[in-house]
Amino acid sequence: MARAGLTAERLTRAGAELADEVGFDKVTVSALARRFGVKDASLYSHLKNSQDLKTRIALLALAELADRVAAALAGRAGKDALAAFANAYRDYAREHPGRYAAAQLRLDPETAAASAGGRHAQMTRAILRGYDLTEPDQTHAVRLLGSVFHGYVSLEMAGSFSHSAPDTQETWSRILDALDALLRNWPRP
Repeated sequence: MARAGLTAERLTRAGAELADEVGFDKVTVSALARRFGVKDASLYSHLKNSQDLKTRIALLALAELADRVAAALAGRAGKDALAAFANAYRDYAREHPGRYAAAQLRLDPETAAASAGGRHAQMTRAILRGYDLTEPDQTHAVRLLGSVFHGYVSLEMAGSFSHSAPDTQETWSRILDALDALLRNWPRP
């Protein structure tokens, strides 16, 4: 019989907290069972395996990040929207490093289609409407923004910029200025 109070949702949230504390790569059903003071078998009535747990954490992280970005974007356009999106993304990654790592998990196509990942792409495309980009340039720009945001945040979180000047916030602001200028002057084929 399952231990009272354990649900898939509660285990997912606890797994997300554990990911933020110890790293997403260290989240397992065994580690989660230890957190609740139960045997691994007690969790298998709610979770299939560690991959199921990690997928659930990834979906939670994608939904949280999408909600945060959507709230930041409300009523904004152009460079203001670009900066709001980027800052919400960066802040989430800094506040929830394990969840951010989970959000990068490669999901099977069916799960990915049903996830909040599609909301991220839609919001990015909404920002780009303010820059008057059409296809295929819009897709190129979505990829560019995702690469820049993820690349910078990942390097920053790994400590790559901690021993050099200028301040990382100044660099981030300059990157957003440069992206805005590029999007306003997108090269035409």
